[in-house]
Amino acid sequence: MTTDADAEASAEDGQDQYADLGATTRDAMEIAETSMEIVRQFVPDETLADRVRQKSVHSMGDIEFQHLLRFTGENEDEPVRAGARAVLDEATIVTDITMAKAGVTSRGHDCDRRKAIGSGAELAAETGMTRTAAAMLELDREGAFEDAIVTIGNAPTAALALADCIEQGTRPAVVVATPVGFVKAEESRKRIREVCAERGVPAITNVGKRGGSGLAAALTNELIHVASDAREGELSIEAGAD
Repeated sequence: MTTDADAEASAEDGQDQYADLGATTRDAMEIAETSMEIVRQFVPDETLADRVRQKSVHSMGDIEFQHLLRFTGENEDEPVRAGARAVLDEATIVTDITMAKAGVTSRGHDCDRRKAIGSGAELAAETGMTRTAAAMLELDREGAFEDAIVTIGNAPTAALALADCIEQGTRPAVVVATPVGFVKAEESRKRIREVCAERGVPAITNVGKRGGSGLAAALTNELIHVASDAREGELSIEAGAD
């Protein structure tokens, strides 16, 4: 027999699970859950990387988008494991712009969230580089990216600046980079993949011209959900535990 307390607890669990999808009422949670069930009919549900693929499909509204994700590491699950570990270690989540920061859920973790944009104004004025690139370089000088989850959803120049920082020795826990657009977006993600592979930094990116802050936040949120499930003992994020 289900008690009122059981129903309330179940509702709270569902709210935590789907809050990042905009679900804050019972009806909204049912819609979000049904939507994810539909996604799982088209996207495998066997690995940690599959969970990220599912979230990308849900975020983009495109079943084929699952094939556009790229996972940089020894295997596809490595960046998901690294991101989940960083969440459990309460690492800082750094985003390039306000929109990406706003999309990262505040539930299920104790990580600080901060954005790069707004930093490096003097450097941008002096050099003429974009505000986001200057902001990334300024935060790197502060050591903000070390062992952090770095999420870039909008600015290709931010991704290129981060790649330069990694090449020079900066080591984030994981990079999520899905900058969108027709100018330098694809090139910036490719450079992130190449530099991260060379330097041993786990990364999740995509190919093609699509992407954006919503996608980047959604993928970061899935890292948080994986960490939450690991915390509850529902899965292991240790390599070889699958």
